[in-house]
Amino acid sequence: MVDETQIQDDTWDGARSEGPGAVIGAFTLLRLVGEGGFGDVWEAEQSQPVRRRVALKIVKLGMDTREVIARFAMERQTLAAMEHPHIAHVIDAGATSTGRPYFAMEFVEGVPISEYCASHKLGVDAILRLFAQVCAAVQHAHTKGIIHRDLKPSNVLVGEHDGQPFAKVIDFGIAKATAGEERERTLATRIHQVMGTPLYMSPEQA
Repeated sequence: MVDETQIQDDTWDGARSEGPGAVIGAFTLLRLVGEGGFGDVWEAEQSQPVRRRVALKIVKLGMDTREVIARFAMERQTLAAMEHPHIAHVIDAGATSTGRPYFAMEFVEGVPISEYCASHKLGVDAILRLFAQVCAAVQHAHTKGIIHRDLKPSNVLVGEHDGQPFAKVIDFGIAKATAGEERERTLATRIHQVMGTPLYMSPEQA
């Protein structure tokens, strides 16, 4: 699942403190599936209270600064505030043995929406149905006072549910709260700091 660059093999970078087979809380790491500036995302297996696959996001070793931890906590809280079929949801949270925070999310089986539409040669009607799913997810976030700020094809994964294309919006890592107490603690946007992916920004955001 994940907006971050996809990793295609099971190799482990020794600079990381965790590798495949490591156990963190109730989760066993299986393979690295995504890597961002301050966090890694692993496919993992939860052993209790139920057995299932999850996506486990962990702050990187050496990146656990106050600002990064605050941003990480905000992403977790943002996801926890939403409950929508087209948004990946949070399952659990905790800290590693070295004190770095992590949270477990629903594992999304899918590929970026652009890749799915191209590989399945979807027609206009099918593409619009997927687009409507994304719009519904974004609308739900907005009703919760949350702006994603980094919507792009790699942050919308498409798999299949009951044989039909099914979209999930992921990676609220730079989301912004627009109301409530979270607004003051939102992932701090510094003056002149660009948040998002320039190619997909609206003119007013850029």
